[in-house]
This record gives sequence, structure tokens and C-alpha cells, in this order.
Amino acid sequence: MKLRSAARAGRIKEKANMKLLLTKDIQQLGIVGDVVEVSAGYARNYLLPQHLGIEPTDANFRALADERKKAEERRRTEREARMFQAERLKEVEITIAAAANPEGVLYGSVGVREISSALKEDGHQIEPGDINLHTPIRELDNVSVEIRLGDGITSEVKVWVVRSHGTEDSDDEQQEDQAAPHARTEAGEDGDSSDDS
Repeated sequence: MKLRSAARAGRIKEKANMKLLLTKDIQQLGIVGDVVEVSAGYARNYLLPQHLGIEPTDANFRALADERKKAEERRRTEREARMFQAERLKEVEITIAAAANPEGVLYGSVGVREISSALKEDGHQIEPGDINLHTPIRELDNVSVEIRLGDGITSEVKVWVVRSHGTEDSDDEQQEDQAAPHARTEAGEDGDSSDDS
């Protein structure tokens, strides 16, 4: 019985990976015509049923040769566009206004969605997933934020988080509102004590 289990384990190890010829571009895996080694489960459950990969034979290589050339040209063009975008982003500085207390601590935080939105308003189509921000910004500050454009191309933008207009006024109003009940209470206590005398 133990011999049979060992033999099965050996077969599983042998079949743990498969080589496939990609028929379409797959992000993080490869482009048309690439031979990739993937787990057998990924191949059987996704790549083969979706017709994204086929057996790497000479006939299949020849059939995909034109598609491979088109994919390489498309990839080269996209890489050049990303390089151009990275150069443009190096000069970009965006300003995000946020409510903060008098010490400069934000009432909320500035994260990738807010940065993405500000970049889009400035004409740069950067999605939240492209922004590498380890922790949200929680105080008034200026921070350099990395933008990942794909193919290992990155750039940085300067993000200024400034106090939104009206925040100081509302802080002053809150302090006045908090002080006013104390003044009323003291006046009431004085009035009560004079009535008792």
C-alpha cells in the first residue's frame, strides 16, 4: 500500500506542471507565441477551456507566427507609450485638499483613490491599482508616490496634502461652541447662588 502511494505521489509531481503555447496575450504570463510552464490545474481549468493555450508543436508555432509578430509590435508600442507617460509623470505635482485639525492631522486619510482621482482631473489616466502607496496619508504633508505603469516601468509624482478651506474656521467655531456651554453654566451657577442668598 505504501508503494502505491509513493508511485502516485511521483506521478503527481511529474504532472504538476505543463508547457503550453499561448494563443492570446495574458497579463503577468506572456504574449501570443510564448511557451509557458504552468501548473496542470491552471492549464486544465482555465487556459485550455478558454482556448488561451495549446500544445507547443511545430505546426502550432507556424500557425501563430503572424500573431506573435503582431503581439510583439503591439507590446513594443505599448512600452514606448508607457515610457513617455513615465517621463511626463516625473514633472507632475498634485494638490489634494483635506480637512485637518490645528495640528495638521487629517480627519480622514488620503489614499490611492483620491490620488488617482486627482491625477485623472489633471489629465493622467492612472488607476488606483497603479499607485504604490504603502500607508494612507494621514497628515498635511508632501509625499513622493510611486506609479507602476507595467512592464517594470515606474515613475513618481509629488502629492501635496493641504488644509481644505474652511477647516480652520470650523475648528474655531467648534472651539467657540465647546466654550459657550461652559460660560453659560458658570453664569447659571452664579445666578443660582445669588438667588439663594
